[in-house]
Amino acid sequence: MQHELSLLQQFAGTFLKDVNLGVILLNTSFELIDISDMACRVLGLHREQVLHLPMERVFAALPAEHQLFNRSILDGMVVRNHALSWTLGEERYELLMDSNVLRDGTGDVVGAYIIFKDVTNLRSLEEQVQRSDRLAMIGQIAAGTAHEIRNPLTSIKGFLQVLRKTFEDQGMRRESGYTDVMLAEINRINELVNEFLLLSKPKHAAMEEVDVSQVLRDILPIINNEAILHGVIVRYEAMLDLPRVIADRELLKQVFLNIGKNGIEAMGEGGYLTLSERVDMEERKVSIDIHDTGPGIPMFVIDKIFDPFFTTKEQGTGLGLSVCQRIIHDIGGYIRVSSKGYGTTFTVSIPFP
Repeated sequence: MQHELSLLQQFAGTFLKDVNLGVILLNTSFELIDISDMACRVLGLHREQVLHLPMERVFAALPAEHQLFNRSILDGMVVRNHALSWTLGEERYELLMDSNVLRDGTGDVVGAYIIFKDVTNLRSLEEQVQRSDRLAMIGQIAAGTAHEIRNPLTSIKGFLQVLRKTFEDQGMRRESGYTDVMLAEINRINELVNEFLLLSKPKHAAMEEVDVSQVLRDILPIINNEAILHGVIVRYEAMLDLPRVIADRELLKQVFLNIGKNGIEAMGEGGYLTLSERVDMEERKVSIDIHDTGPGIPMFVIDKIFDPFFTTKEQGTGLGLSVCQRIIHDIGGYIRVSSKGYGTTFTVSIPFP
């Protein structure tokens, strides 16, 4: 019996330290009695600083809606596979949580446990498959109809330009103004058709070794010009000897420009846009973090921003981020976004050979 107890104690210690699970043990006073290394890493806690503290104090700095756990756990509220999001700094985690009470031999409640698993990569893959299916369908429709839309538009645009010239020659300024409005609207339709075509998988992407740092330096003047118009300051944090990736240089420029401009527009007037480079040698990925100091993205919106046609802009098509997602997915990478009340970070991660 003593040997079995020792084995169980050894397993419990190893479980908390080595297993890739978030584990939190609570007593009946709702105090944190023990916590696993993985839980500390994801929640941004230091074990020695939080042991034996009430859970309200552990997460005292967070608003009520971000409190992960409440006392109802001790009342016997069982949780199974509860999905929740957690943001730590610029990282956003998707967690799957279980919780239940702990009872002694007589059935009395002596505490509770919370266990969670980081399923960020799994959720990301699932969303990627769903979005790819939707984008593929939209791309097929776009490819089949874009030229049919463009042909009559070209004719209409040509005749309108002739009419405008005639009106100008005859001094009919009001009528000429009408044609200007119509031509501007036709150009808008053409831009929408162009974005439709980008949703279909690029057929002639020029895949080559690309220096991501050089791509960012190439587009910085464009982003800076946009930033000046909004009173935004752009910061670029480069990294020496960033590994080269296999991608289409021009399509990468499109991704970084789109996300950068979105960040600038989100801030309104003033703020900072930071582009920083980093590399994960273990996962062999180059990552670019694009961080703005805007108002942030509400949680009920953040999961929809990559959906085709979803937009919060009055003049937006809702296709920009969908196109960016498609471009990065096609080279084996991913785009993630994290936002926690203030500021938003888009992370573009691309594998390198």
